[in-house]
Amino acid sequence: MHDKLTDEQILAYVEELQMKVAYQENHIEVLNQALASQQKQLDSLQFTLGHVVDRVKQFQVSNMATEAEETPPPHY
Repeated sequence: MHDKLTDEQILAYVEELQMKVAYQENHIEVLNQALASQQKQLDSLQFTLGHVVDRVKQFQVSNMATEAEETPPPHY
């Protein structure tokens, strides 16, 4: 035997669903804001890293002296 839902039960279900949707919409907005903030931080870090890489590439690191800096060997 099928129980018919009363108008009050249907209204209660609809109200419950509306609350759940409102709750989810709020959480989606919070997550969206967090994602936007993280994207800004990522963009900033990528920009900074690009500059650091450019600066490092400008350095000529060598443990050996250039010919101009090399002292002549002593003559025996």
